[in-house]
Amino acid sequence: MRRRTFLAGATAAGALLAAEPAFAAGQLSDPFFRYDRPPQHGVRTERVRIPLRDGSFIAADLHRPDSPGPFPGIVYDYNAYDQLDEFGRAARDFVVRGYAVLVCNARGSGASPGELDPFSAQEQRDNHDVVEWFAAQPWCTGRIGQSGVSYGGHASLLVAVTKPPHLVAVAPVNALHDWYENTIYRGGIYSPRIRPWQEETAPETLRTYAEHPRYDDFWRERSVQHRWANLDIPVLEFNGWYDRYRDGMVKNYRARPDTVWLVSGPWAHGMPEGQHAGFDHRPFLAWWDRWLMRLPGAPLPRAKVTSYEVPGPGAGRGWQQFASWPPPDATALQLALTADGRLSEGGRPGHRSFRVNTRPGPGRPDERLVFETRPLRRDLVLAGDLEAKICASFSAPDGNIAVIVEDVAADGTAVRITQGWLKASHRHGHERLAPVEPGAEYALPVHIWPTHHRLVAGHRLRATVSSDDYPEIDCDAPPGQVNLRLGPGGSTLRATVRA
Repeated sequence: MRRRTFLAGATAAGALLAAEPAFAAGQLSDPFFRYDRPPQHGVRTERVRIPLRDGSFIAADLHRPDSPGPFPGIVYDYNAYDQLDEFGRAARDFVVRGYAVLVCNARGSGASPGELDPFSAQEQRDNHDVVEWFAAQPWCTGRIGQSGVSYGGHASLLVAVTKPPHLVAVAPVNALHDWYENTIYRGGIYSPRIRPWQEETAPETLRTYAEHPRYDDFWRERSVQHRWANLDIPVLEFNGWYDRYRDGMVKNYRARPDTVWLVSGPWAHGMPEGQHAGFDHRPFLAWWDRWLMRLPGAPLPRAKVTSYEVPGPGAGRGWQQFASWPPPDATALQLALTADGRLSEGGRPGHRSFRVNTRPGPGRPDERLVFETRPLRRDLVLAGDLEAKICASFSAPDGNIAVIVEDVAADGTAVRITQGWLKASHRHGHERLAPVEPGAEYALPVHIWPTHHRLVAGHRLRATVSSDDYPEIDCDAPPGQVNLRLGPGGSTLRATVRA
């Protein structure tokens, strides 16, 4: 990705290049997303116990066509929620079209005995055994796929990197690349957003996760990113630009663009169906018909990346397709955070400070610093990751940095686009702490999650720097003050942009 100058110099900071014509939000005409074929079978359902290598079993509902078969198999969801009936109803779309479908309770959930340990090596072994048991049944062709949303999506990626011989393809929705980085310790800071899930679903993790605040083998075994080399079967990722796990889905694609197809829509957490510009069973059916049934008419997506430019409908241009992500024509825009509160390519040097917010809620004005561009003269499209370099000193022996990126309308209304976080002692990674000496300055690389967002002419890009972003991160920084070095040679924001 090449770097380009986007904003003019000091005499015209905020001026953009020549205007381009606007057009209505893009419609998605790719046949992959419209593929379908008529139902051909009835459905029969039975509760089964799938034997495991250690003598235990997984409780599951098996949904099969009411015909002799054999049929390919789909592990439709493998999760820790007792929702076999709910997922079974959704699975009917595939059963009536000739697939056997399993919906499973992970060990220690629902009717599956044992202790729940989300995404552990034991859970991955169990899932591996389920895939191979499924493939060995006389009514199965031996070609198995797996999908799932959220927990089930991550489970599908984890079982894929264990390489069951009969797992042919996976289709995760709202999954992740690393349980520590994506969810539990964002930037090395515990995320209270996950606490209600822990309390309700896996209360033992309140203790075990607190015992592992740094990255170690406990987290490594629950991670996809350390086994990306094993992700060598076809993967169809459904990602939401408003989803809490979008960073991991994009990282999976960027690590394995040869095997991963990425679809990123204007969705929050959950299945795309029922959300704006969402999909029903049809693209999933195309995927399974291509890889499991090997039907010659089943298409793949026309491009490796299909992305909805948000916000929409309205400012964004809707569905677009690219050969890669970030898009091949994306460039780097670097802006300085300046002493006069600007985001610009030049600007005044200096220092400004904010106080640390130790309360679980929004900070006061003196507990954050705000930086904005001038009103944009033409549209600006963010299309990829952002990164802030925050040159900071702390009055305490550690500290948190949160960077919130917003789209500010002419009337002052602000909409959050994306964000990133970092604990100062984790600036060199999450495995070992890097000491923080009070008063010493450190360059902190804050990774900001990817987006595909259009800011329209007249709007401003805003970056807010503080110590808090509750409940995305905990307010666990020691009290005190944070001082930033600003202007040329100081703190910066780098964005990935398209013309």
